[in-house]
Amino acid sequence: MGALEAERAANNATALETQSSPEDLSQPSPLRKIISVASIAAGVQFGWALQLSLLTPYIQLLGIPHKWSSYMWLCGPISGMIVQPIVGYHSDRCESRFGRRRPFIAAGVALVAVSVFLIGFAADMGHSFGDKLENKVRTRAIIIFLTGFWFLDVANNTLQGPCRAFLADLAAGDAKKTRVANACFSFFMAVGNVLGYAAGSYTNLHKMFPFTMTKACDIYCANLKTCFFLSITLLLIVTFSSLWYVKDKQWSPPQGDKEEKTSSLFFFGEIFGAVRHMKRPMVMLLIVTVINWIAWFPFILYDTDWMGREVYGGNSDGDERSKKLYDQGVQAGALGLMFNSILLGFVSLGVESIGRKMGGAKRLWGCVNFILAIGLAMTVLVTKSAEHHREIAGPLAGPSSGIKAGVFSLFTVLGIPLAITYSIPFALASIFSTNSGAGQGLSLGVLNIAICIPQMIVSFSSGPLDAQFGGGNLPSFVVGAIAAAISGVLALTVLPSPPPDAPAMSGAM
Repeated sequence: MGALEAERAANNATALETQSSPEDLSQPSPLRKIISVASIAAGVQFGWALQLSLLTPYIQLLGIPHKWSSYMWLCGPISGMIVQPIVGYHSDRCESRFGRRRPFIAAGVALVAVSVFLIGFAADMGHSFGDKLENKVRTRAIIIFLTGFWFLDVANNTLQGPCRAFLADLAAGDAKKTRVANACFSFFMAVGNVLGYAAGSYTNLHKMFPFTMTKACDIYCANLKTCFFLSITLLLIVTFSSLWYVKDKQWSPPQGDKEEKTSSLFFFGEIFGAVRHMKRPMVMLLIVTVINWIAWFPFILYDTDWMGREVYGGNSDGDERSKKLYDQGVQAGALGLMFNSILLGFVSLGVESIGRKMGGAKRLWGCVNFILAIGLAMTVLVTKSAEHHREIAGPLAGPSSGIKAGVFSLFTVLGIPLAITYSIPFALASIFSTNSGAGQGLSLGVLNIAICIPQMIVSFSSGPLDAQFGGGNLPSFVVGAIAAAISGVLALTVLPSPPPDAPAMSGAM
């Protein structure tokens, strides 16, 4: 028995040694661990949903004019172009005893907590530092808010890249596990969206935390503050439970990697070098991605503001009745985005089967871009119908029930192309760059640059463009509709089809 026990002990030691070695990266992890890591997307997306649906109206309450609010959204693409490639590159090479991805994910959560506090309490802190409540522009509150907003974008980019790379590590190249992992991630993104938009559409949420309503923070501000409290609580729970349960595999550099460590300081040179030597399929994918996100960002950034201004006829700078009407439109927009996310979740789980029936990934992506183009063009019809209704019923009448039904239908249907946008481009990038030699984090950083560039274009151009046409959102939406149609044509014509045996067609964010 002693010899047998010694042999078992030796086998166990060998197994442990193998598990901690780089070769273990080729072994797929159990489904329960993949689901646990994918659930982090719910916490991240909860905060994104609040940011996208509520912050544009909020900054106007602090005194930033609508035509300048678009510049605030430059924080996201700038931090995305810088932070995510940096984090992705170094998470590929992190030698921490906690693993490659987990230290960056934990750091991202800590930054989210700090940024949420600054954003939520910006009005209160600005007032305590000298802002006068009767002033239309609260300078100190705006500075604090913008600081928190930058931190939030840096934190989210610190979180997202390593989370996606962590899932790829757990799938370990297995096609079935990759499909399941990315479907789970997209599904939890939809869950986070539903929770965030539902919280944003509920006007009495601040009653959960009565202390959130102060002299400097009205009901709308208190609701936003409460939403962020719930967001960070969910994110902390899902993240740290996942990091505790799922052990990240450690990375050891190859022997003689001294030159690699020296060159890691110049990782952007590697990124641009990789872009310069990309083959045609990946270049075409990046071009289509840029044009596609030029279509998406006007709606993503200004959907609730469009509801408050054009559909409901309110004004965040007007009298009390106009402000109340505007707030009602913002809340209705958040509800519409919740419907959008519900459909997004269902479609995300069926992307692979839908793609097979449609004849492939690129054909599916091209077709849904025409749905996006039609949906953005329909905003013009909805706006004109709402204006015509107000001419008859009065300027403060709000939209009719028929107009509301049309708007909610529009929001919901756009969940179909959004689900595809959240999945197929990332899958195609994985397929086209399999021979690039770059790590998962670095590859995602390159694709993220193609998403950040159009956001910068939209942020720079939409404010002045909208101002020239009366201060509304329709000009940007029309440009988005044109871009969506162009991206659909390019996806169907110039974008190469992936090999038929390529793994994981449904790869997602």
